[in-house]
This record gives sequence, structure tokens and C-alpha cells, in this order.
Amino acid sequence: MMRPGKGSPMTRNPETTRSPGTTGVQRDHRLREGVDALGFRLIPLTLHRRRRIVTKRKADNSIGEERAATPRLALVGATRPDVPSCGFGGSSMSGARGSFLRSRGGRLRRAIASTSGILAVALSASLWLGGVAKAQETQIIYPGSMAVTGFPGTIIPGFDQGLPPGTDPVDETFIDTSRASLRIFDVSHLGGPASGQLVFTPPPFEVTAGQIGEVFGLTYDDGVRDGVPSGIPNLYAAATSLHGVEIVTPDADDDGRPERQRRGAAGATFMGGQFGTENGGGPGTIWKIDGITGAVSKFADIDTNSGPGIGNLAFDPIHRQFFASDIDTGLIHRIDADGHLIDTFDHGVAGRPAHGLGPVADDGAVMDIQGAAFGTEDPETWGYTQDERRVWAVSYHGGRLYYSVGEKSEIWSVGIARDGTFAGDPRWELTVKAEKDYAVTDIAFDNNGFMYLAQRGPVENRYDYSRFADSGKGELIRYWQEDPDDPATESAWVEVPQEYAVGFPQGNRQSAGGVDLQYGYDADGNIDTSVCTDTVVNTGDKLRDNPELAERLAAGGPLAVHGVQLTPSALVKPANVPPFGSWFVDFDGYFEDPEIEGHVGDVRVWRPCEGRAGYYEEIPGGYLPPFYPPDFPPPGNLPPCVDVEDVHYYCTPRGLRAELYLHDHAGFGGDSIKARSRTRGVGVTTPMSHVPGKPYTVDITGHDPGDTVNVGFCFYRKSDQNKGGYYPCCKVTLPLRTPAVSCER
Repeated sequence: MMRPGKGSPMTRNPETTRSPGTTGVQRDHRLREGVDALGFRLIPLTLHRRRRIVTKRKADNSIGEERAATPRLALVGATRPDVPSCGFGGSSMSGARGSFLRSRGGRLRRAIASTSGILAVALSASLWLGGVAKAQETQIIYPGSMAVTGFPGTIIPGFDQGLPPGTDPVDETFIDTSRASLRIFDVSHLGGPASGQLVFTPPPFEVTAGQIGEVFGLTYDDGVRDGVPSGIPNLYAAATSLHGVEIVTPDADDDGRPERQRRGAAGATFMGGQFGTENGGGPGTIWKIDGITGAVSKFADIDTNSGPGIGNLAFDPIHRQFFASDIDTGLIHRIDADGHLIDTFDHGVAGRPAHGLGPVADDGAVMDIQGAAFGTEDPETWGYTQDERRVWAVSYHGGRLYYSVGEKSEIWSVGIARDGTFAGDPRWELTVKAEKDYAVTDIAFDNNGFMYLAQRGPVENRYDYSRFADSGKGELIRYWQEDPDDPATESAWVEVPQEYAVGFPQGNRQSAGGVDLQYGYDADGNIDTSVCTDTVVNTGDKLRDNPELAERLAAGGPLAVHGVQLTPSALVKPANVPPFGSWFVDFDGYFEDPEIEGHVGDVRVWRPCEGRAGYYEEIPGGYLPPFYPPDFPPPGNLPPCVDVEDVHYYCTPRGLRAELYLHDHAGFGGDSIKARSRTRGVGVTTPMSHVPGKPYTVDITGHDPGDTVNVGFCFYRKSDQNKGGYYPCCKVTLPLRTPAVSCER
């Protein structure tokens, strides 16, 4: 992978950069377990049968085969052997054959070429094909499988024949289409308790840049095949410009290589490996990776995207549909299970006015790589839609699609109606509070009501492939809803989020923009699928690079780690600073690139949670009709003055919460409710105030999952109550049929 060290000639002896041979697990470190950040004991109330994940390992927990890893940078000049990874991290599965290092003055400081390139390529091909054959017999995705995207690396084609005198190797360096831009890791066994170490993983399943180009956003479907649940999902990956935009023109000097271009030029095309054009892909393509066979195919194509690509993806399991954010136009596309584009939601025009903001239509800017104004190192020329309408992350949760907007990121949501369409009720949720106004490129929810947000630094694209984002200040944070809602605050979410320590560098803010939730792990680092969302996984740069802690960190593996951090979700700051309570996985298994930034992308975990969920899915048959209580008969047999349009159920740290969308069809004009339980032994509470335009919330405790809980409501006008004395109140009892699964508490 092309990863020059910034301002460093990297003149170390290769032998001194080898990884230690053991993980050096510090067994005196113990994590706090079983309590979330708010002090609530997490006790699984239901256990379920789960697939047993078996990984063949040696007695010392190492992988049962030796794997070689070369530096991420393709190296030019004197030959030397590849540097082995000594078992740390994921297998590269393909050979990096060339790269270069440049001094601050921009001169070629030294160059090294690997004579083992051809052998490495042949070996990688056999390993990859062997992996596919095995996948066809079994499957490539299991509960806990962790998919990660990243930059595939670089190569100088035909370097064996040498370069003409005076040729800058950078101009002859291209995306290596033989290497992976997507890897699926088995992280079911981490080898011991967390101590800040790099962990062993079996060789991951890989999808190369030649197959799909560069990708960022990921999502899984529900594994339904031909209408029958299989329990094995498919994975989807979306084209991106977040790992740079590279263009070329036809070969003009007869060296067998196209000509790299910094600026737009007549006849320019996207470089091979940029968007999977070899397989019919483009900047709006969503790729499908079959979870059983590993076969890659084009799932959908937003053919109006001119080059910026897709922000992220989300899957709606209720309506079996997908959502994709388009950073070219700002639209959110709704896509059916067969890959057909159905309709769109325009936040700039339809969303902003819901929060008193003026509409902002797309300015029509496009990426024109043949125009003189285009510059590969100037993202302002890439045709991104305006920041005010630029949607990055999307996440389906609780019957709503949550999404992030802009660099000074705001979180919004829009309802998804019963027929799967956009409900037309956009809602501003919060404005992110972080030190830097960086885009939130990923959103995840756990089953305790927390919303996790991952920042990614501003887009860059160095011509030498060293940096694709301004890293080192991106935060990983989580919000939760106020309980009860504070009417003095604009948002229903807490004002100040909790933050996680990401990486060891000063400040611990190395987020690369990807976040998801993973199952829990036991004291030995083995996955526990009975605990659904107990671990936060997030992508980051330079995760183990801190000179002041180098001696202590060296016991746990190489320092130049760009990949994923796994942290128990309870360990928010100030806990886990520095993050010795976390595990780390490197994206591609090369460890000689401490200065590269933005080469890692998104992460997504397949985490079926049988028996409980953060959001309770819609109940078959819908809600029950309301009725008047015996002590309040309806006059003249009139229908109830209020009924329920929709109800969503969530788990919160306090238990089950119902969000009610009420329909005042009698025109009573109520804006507030009081609630009490009419089912013996069941407790019901509701906030004392209601935020206009938001659903009414009711917390339910003491019930058995699946029970129908009768809730008595007084539906009234707040202005009438404020006058004092008696005031009109529409009384009705609503039978709430709770889901047949329980929250972890």
C-alpha cells in the first residue's frame, strides 16, 4: 500500500522493524464488566441458541500457518526480503510490490524493491482462491463477522524493467487492483483479556479493488433468500471518493502505463481500481458480496453520481429495503431488495424547513475529470453538493432513518411509513458537540438506547497517496435521550455526549469514521453471542503509535496500526485513557507506515440478536384499537377521541419505552398526556411535558414480554391546565401489546 512517512526518510534497518513474536498479553489488567456507563447492571434476560464459531489454532493460540507481510508502501530500488508479520494482525493475502518514500524536499530518499513480488502474487492468488472454495462449502459470514473497508495499496506496473532516468516514481504509481479494499475478519477469539494489544485473526476473506474499486459504506441484509430466511446475510459495499480520486490519460510515452494526471484533462478516465469500472462499476455503485459463496456482483447503481460517491448505507429489515446517501446530490435513495431505485428524500429542500431553516437546493455541481477546473488534490472541485444538504451517515432505527448532515454535523431523522415510504416528517435531533466540526460518517445504535457517532477528518487527497483525511482529531461519541425530557433544552437528547478514547496518540481521537456494535467478550477474549451490544468497534489511524508509551506498547505488537479498535461499551472517558482496555486489529497486516492518514474506512458487524433488540420490530397485526374505560363510557357511542397512528418500542437503560404517534381525529386539540397503568402489577410513567412534533413517550416496567398492557390516558391541552382548576380531558385506554422479547437490564 502506498504509505510514505510524512517528513521521515524511514532509514531503519528492516530487521529492527519486525513485530514481536507474541502478543504480550498483560494478564494483570482487568476490565470492569457488566455495568453500563450510567450504572445500570446489564443482565441478559433471555438466552438463545447460537451458532458455534470454531477456529483452528495452535496450542499457543497462533494461526496454524505462516503468513508473510510486506510494507504497505511499494518500494523502489535495492532488493531485500519481505518483512514477516510474525503472526500479528490480518493476513495481507496479496503482495505489495512497490512503493516509494520521499523526503521533505520531495526527492526520492531511498528506494527498495521486493524480489518476492511474483511469488507473493502467486501465493496470494492460491490463498484467495482457496478461501473462496472453502466459502462455497460453508459460508464467509458468521455471527460476529467484522467487515472493514480501506485503501488497497499501490503498485508500479512493469517496474521489473526499470524506470527511465529522471522519472519520478510517484507519477508511475497506481492503485493495486490485486489487493483488497474490503476484508471480513473473524474476531471471535481475541487471545486473552484486552491490554491494548494487536490481536491474532485468521486470514480474512478479501474482495479486491479490481473487483469493486474503492469502497467505504457497508451494511448487511437479513439473509432472506428466495423468500426463505437462511441465517446468513449478504454484505453490501458502496463506492467512495473518501480514499482519494485518481485519474489517468492514455499511455503517451509507450511505457505500457497510462499517464497519471493531477488536473482534469481531455480524455481523462478514472484510474483502474478507483470504482470497479472493470466490472461495470462507477461512483454510484453498490456492490453485493454473497454471504455463502463470496461471489461479488453489482447490486444497484445511482448512475447520476458523477464521482463523489456514496456516503453510507443502511438496511431496513421491516420493509426489506436499503438507503444510500448520495454526496453528489445530497439525496437519500430508497432501494428495494432487488436493487431497484424506488424514490428519494431531499433533506436540503424537505428536511431543513422542519427546523426553521431555509431550503437549499442542489447547486448542480458535478465532478468533471476532463475539465481544467478539476484537481485531484482539491476536493472543492469534486462536485460535492453544498455542505448544508450533504448527507453522510444513514442508520435505520426505531421506524426512522437517522442521518448526519454537513461538516458541523447535525443529526436528523425521518420516519419510514408502514408501506416503506418516507413519512415526510423530518426531525432535527441534535447538533453534534465535539472539539472539531468534522463530518459524522457513521451512526450506530445499541440495545440500551445509546446512539454512537464516528467523526472523520476533512477530505484530502495527497498525490503520493499518503493522506486521504486530516486525521488525529476525530471523535467517537455517544448520546442518549434525556429521561425525562428537559423542556429547557432544544433537543430530546442529552446536551453533552460521552466520548471514547480512540488510539494511543495524544488526545486519543484517532477516529477514521466507522463505528458499530459487537457482541460481548469473556475474560479470555472469546466472543459471547448471548450479550448483544457490549463492545464498540471503530476504525482509526495510528492506533498504537505513541512514543511516550512505546516500550509498554511494544509488548503487544507493532505500533503502526491502522484498522479497528474493540472496546467494552462501558469504558467511556475518563476510563480507558490511554486505551489499554481495548483490542486492536490491523486492516492489512503491514506495519511500516506510521504517518499515513485516512486509509481505513468503515466497519460493520453481523450481529443477529435473537431474543432482544434495541428497537422492537413492528408487531404482527399492528396495534390494538383503543377503548373507553368502564368508568368513562363514550356519550352517544361516539368513537374514542384519540387513537394511535403508530407505535415504536425501544430498550432504554430503564427498560421498555413506547413512542406513540397519536391521532386527534375528534379535533380535541390536545397537546399533552398523563398516563397510568390499568394492568395490575405493571408500572407506567410518562414525561411531564411534551415536545411539539415529537412522539409521546411511555415507559413500561413490571410486565412480561408479549403482555398487553392497558394504559389509561388523559389527553389534554397544556394551556387549559395552566389556567388552574378543572380542565377538559379526553380519557381513553390504549391496549399496548408489548413485544415478546425482553430488554437487557
